[in-house]
Amino acid sequence: MRAEVITIGDELLIGQVVDTNSAWIAEKLNEYGIELFQITSVHDNREHIIAALDEAFSRVDIVLTTGGLGPTKDDITKHVLCEYFDTHLIESASVRAHIMELYKERPDVLNRLTATQWLVPENALILENRVGSAPLMVFHHGKQILASMPGVPYEMKIAMEEQILPYIENYELKITNYELGHILHRTLQVSGIPESSLAIILEDYENEMPPSLHLAYLPKDGMIRLRLSTYGGIPEDEMNRWFERLKELVAAYLIADSDEPLEVIAGNLLRQKGATIATAESCTGGKMASLLNKHAGSSAFYYGSVISYDNSVKEHLLGVPEEMIQAHGVVSEEVVRTMAESVKKLIGTDYAIATSGIAGPTGGTPEKPVGTVWIAWATPKGTYAECFHLGKLREQVTDRACTKALVRLIQLLRE
Repeated sequence: MRAEVITIGDELLIGQVVDTNSAWIAEKLNEYGIELFQITSVHDNREHIIAALDEAFSRVDIVLTTGGLGPTKDDITKHVLCEYFDTHLIESASVRAHIMELYKERPDVLNRLTATQWLVPENALILENRVGSAPLMVFHHGKQILASMPGVPYEMKIAMEEQILPYIENYELKITNYELGHILHRTLQVSGIPESSLAIILEDYENEMPPSLHLAYLPKDGMIRLRLSTYGGIPEDEMNRWFERLKELVAAYLIADSDEPLEVIAGNLLRQKGATIATAESCTGGKMASLLNKHAGSSAFYYGSVISYDNSVKEHLLGVPEEMIQAHGVVSEEVVRTMAESVKKLIGTDYAIATSGIAGPTGGTPEKPVGTVWIAWATPKGTYAECFHLGKLREQVTDRACTKALVRLIQLLRE
């Protein structure tokens, strides 16, 4: 089965709002074995929406729209869908009751515009929007279907998981007796080798792969994800055999045999060891701390951070001697070692990471150009430090520094 996402809203096309919905929907569709064929963004414009619907129905089985379901004048999606599916709006008693209950503690929200939310297309199947006022609408277009959802991310996600995806699964089984879930992806994460060198190692492997398998190289921030995919061409056990062979070929560079974020992998290893970690950050400015406490359950291993951007903080909070900075520079092995060991002792953790570098765009020297970053890892077995050269763009440098720090932490935790 193929699907297309149509995101509706001027705000998406002028850069005011970033479309995070489509990436999340793509991930969920893959879990259900539905291939996302295209993502289209359109203005709040009747002609633009109708043209996008016509094109989508010419190539996919499922059309998912987000946005344009609010009560204001610019929210025209519901009216355009009525026109497209040759129907009209009627009052829904169930939607009205839901909205009255939703806003019973906020009577100021219940006005004549809110009342338009319980008007729904007569020939649409209306599904419950548990957390919002915009009704979820499903239209049938022959054997194709369209599901319309709000653009607010948390509303859309709940709608997809609780209503739309289960409906699609049941509908597909009913009309074709075909079970979803035939798309398979397996991902490896590797580090420490250029993409071109990796491709040479895998050249024979790729030449031997059956046509139904596809290997993608996805580099980012010094890591390379290798994604092996099939769209129903081979059985899962055969897919697994190819995946295991791939793991063997890249074993020397393998960081993970899943697509989990590095901070999740590191956090799981810390949790398994019953170990804790802190950070002392200069050039990364708290980015490491943000990653380590990003996911639920991080309080089990992440204790805190000292963001020592200014030298005075390094000296007064982390005990880095002024003479050390004068002798070696703030971006040096001596300084990051001291930072890591000091924050480990100060916060009372088993592990610590420290970063100090020149993120740019200014501040570099011939000896230490922009992109130079020293990272240290203080562990129960000792302290390790390494210098990296991570590019010229500020965000690139800090992102890559965090990746390098987490990769080495994972390796140390596995020793």
